[in-house]
Amino acid sequence: MSLELRDIHKHFGAVRANDGISLSLADGELHGLLGENGAGKSTLMRVLSGFLSPDSGEVLVDGDVVGLRSPADALDAGIGMLHQDPLVLLPFSVLDNFLMGLGGSLRLNRRAGRKALAEASERYGFHFDPDAEAQSLTVGERQQLEIVRLLWRGARTLILDEPTTGISESQRQRLFEVLRSLAGEGMIVIFVSHKLEEIEDLCHSVTVMRSGQVVGGATLPTPRQELIEMIFGVAADVGGRVPTLAAGPSLSVSDLSLPGFGAAEVVNLEVAEGEVLGLAGLEGSGQRAFLDVCAGLTSPTNGRLELGGKVLPAGRLRKFQRAGVHFLPAGRLEEGLVEGLTITEHFELVRPNPSKFIDWPASERLAGEGIDSFTIKGVPGSTAESLSGGNQQRLLLAMMPESIRLLLMEHPTRGLDIESAEFVWQKLLARREQGTSIIFASADLEELLRYCDRIAVFFNGEIIGLVDAAGSDQTELGLLMGGVAAGEAMEGAS
Repeated sequence: MSLELRDIHKHFGAVRANDGISLSLADGELHGLLGENGAGKSTLMRVLSGFLSPDSGEVLVDGDVVGLRSPADALDAGIGMLHQDPLVLLPFSVLDNFLMGLGGSLRLNRRAGRKALAEASERYGFHFDPDAEAQSLTVGERQQLEIVRLLWRGARTLILDEPTTGISESQRQRLFEVLRSLAGEGMIVIFVSHKLEEIEDLCHSVTVMRSGQVVGGATLPTPRQELIEMIFGVAADVGGRVPTLAAGPSLSVSDLSLPGFGAAEVVNLEVAEGEVLGLAGLEGSGQRAFLDVCAGLTSPTNGRLELGGKVLPAGRLRKFQRAGVHFLPAGRLEEGLVEGLTITEHFELVRPNPSKFIDWPASERLAGEGIDSFTIKGVPGSTAESLSGGNQQRLLLAMMPESIRLLLMEHPTRGLDIESAEFVWQKLLARREQGTSIIFASADLEELLRYCDRIAVFFNGEIIGLVDAAGSDQTELGLLMGGVAAGEAMEGAS
């Protein structure tokens, strides 16, 4: 299969997401697509996969122009896309999701589908219970299911948008093995990522985008500094480990049991003012459940929380917020922002001291200030879903209240490029200097080790280890995440 994009243009109002993009790919190629957040990578891939129609330009498959008016058209042309959040319908079974979108009959041949799922899964080394609910799958397993479905539907070009976010290291290694195997069979694999080390490990070549245009490309391996300078125009300035500023106690967690984990107890824990506590662990080990309890979204099975010496009423979100607790979820559009609303409308929702009447001039002024302060690539009238993931994160940061005692976050730099992640953490550490306690969960061990004072490692709903970040490393954290007790992990890391 050969694939070519010619002079692709796609605008969202005044924002030129794709401004004359041309790209050619040959069969068997593992091709990386790099660029800072808002560079236009995801927009270009959505055009290629039929989710968006270009304003102008052409897509050619095997030398012929194809009309991609929908994802179904793209699949018919042999192009399938695995999104950062896999398109899996959670209320349905694994088999239902595998058969989703299959046309040709009013009645599905479930017996044939079950056989096809088993054969495709075995071929790529994946394992599924066809009758299991999709919501019981981890993010990595949902990705695997979507890959199998796309390949079964005839995809010869596979696009993956930030596919390693939120999956375990073993799942990442298995994913890379499958992608190399697919390329070896003659498929085209386009790998969109902000992680340079993954591009270098997996891909044969790379294209770099900036501000909606292609600014360069290279055959790999190539010096990393050259790639960084292509991405940002200048070398990115990434500092070293950030020292602690922790002071007196702020949050106290006493004899806490998390919902969904039986009688497992989280150890008693205190977090100081200005301390950054990281949460590590394999997906589903209890980090999100702990954040939900600390945010007042859910009630613990047992135990209590105190903030500044005052008991927080379990499961009372509004009272937690009034006490100075703020939560930034990983699902930016799903939980943090409102699809269809503009930046101005979002600032109206969080405007302090609102009156009975909407003050649009005041909200638009706040939106403009937030856009300038957090360098959001958008205008006050831009909708939340039209922003890139990095700019959605900047909007969430811009909307945070002035005064926060406890800031809770889940994957705060998920899908962000180096410069955007650095920018986010500058803003977060500025909060820390004001005495805000920060607790965040991340699958990026380097991020945890760099920004945390301490790291709590979860396993099966419990904190199996609480380590000093300055004296730990990825090996120790990995052992703890696998269920090895703290003392054994220290021996294994030495």
